[in-house]
Amino acid sequence: MFGLLGRNSVRCSRQIAASRNFSSIQELKKTPLFDYHVEKGGKMVDFAGWALPVSYPDLSHVESHLHTRKGVSIFDVSHMLQLHIHGKDRIKFIESILVADVESLAENTGTLSLMTNENGGIIDDCIVHKSSAGFLNLVCNAGCADKDLAHITERCSAAVSAGLDVAVEVKPAHSLIAVQGPQMQTVLQEGLQDDLSKLYFNHTALVDVWGIPCRVTRCGYTGEDGVEISVPDDRAVELVERLMGTSDEVKLAGLGARDSLRLEAGLCLYGNDIDETTTPVEGTLMWTISKRRRAARDFPGADRIMEQFLAKPKTGKRRVGVIVDKAPARPHYPVLNMEGEVIGEVTSGSPSPCSGKNIAMAYVDNKYIKNGTPLQVQVRKRVFSATKVAMPFVPTQYYNPPK
Repeated sequence: MFGLLGRNSVRCSRQIAASRNFSSIQELKKTPLFDYHVEKGGKMVDFAGWALPVSYPDLSHVESHLHTRKGVSIFDVSHMLQLHIHGKDRIKFIESILVADVESLAENTGTLSLMTNENGGIIDDCIVHKSSAGFLNLVCNAGCADKDLAHITERCSAAVSAGLDVAVEVKPAHSLIAVQGPQMQTVLQEGLQDDLSKLYFNHTALVDVWGIPCRVTRCGYTGEDGVEISVPDDRAVELVERLMGTSDEVKLAGLGARDSLRLEAGLCLYGNDIDETTTPVEGTLMWTISKRRRAARDFPGADRIMEQFLAKPKTGKRRVGVIVDKAPARPHYPVLNMEGEVIGEVTSGSPSPCSGKNIAMAYVDNKYIKNGTPLQVQVRKRVFSATKVAMPFVPTQYYNPPK
């Protein structure tokens, strides 16, 4: 069987205020929270064809970032593509397009995974969960929604033609709200009868939140403890208002804070830090591929990926963390060795609100990936000292089961 409901149509770009010639914000796609953002003074920008808030007037970018690290913030991520994969062959199908070991996931748990092409490049990074309700839940980046959906449905059609029982459904009329920060549990628990302390990182549950039927997943893209709540569109504003009403310390946050938070956490931004020309080996994302999947080599691009992974000596490029002295590094700034030779390029970079240091992700030649390796970064016409460091730049606070 094969089913497809709805379709998002956005270009594969995740750059804030990208170069699209809309005459006004009103012509962009809008989430069900658009009017609420405007009412609260959100500064609306073009993000992959969607009108989303980059900031709010009550807090600066840095203040919002730091508030998320210490308190709790609400992010509208309703532009993300939410899919359900149905059918008795759903796991076999999803493992034909993702590198994740979905078969080994316990029910109502999930993981970050990668969708790869036949050359081993990364089509997208996404979250997959195995629901006890008999389907898989897949959340993909909004900036890649169009190409992801086309790729997945094409592969699904081929699978159905080959006799597999699988169907792809775009989850209809549901928003996605991220609640992030160390005070999240205290705030959200007020709306739950279930004990939120029993829901661990990357675990998911269908629950009522203040009487609203939702899927609550313990995850997020800030490095903090948090959840993402899938909520019916017509009750999204109600949910956010209930969350905001629990305490004056609950704040709305925008794209600016989300980007610097994910960078401090060492998390990739698709289109900047990973894309279809980079492999999981080069992106230092081999942890997403289990021993079983590595041995089976049954995902797209597996041969090239495993050849890179097993090669001795290691060659090519790798994604690394870099701290730059005195100047912030930005995407495309050249990375140099101490002899002044170009050995890589910055893909993401900004001052870290938490440490005060200039942090960056970059791809560099493999022989420069040892922690502590001295480097240089060219910032316009000047060259500044830099050091290769481990990521994350700030310790993550994911809520895991006690050991």
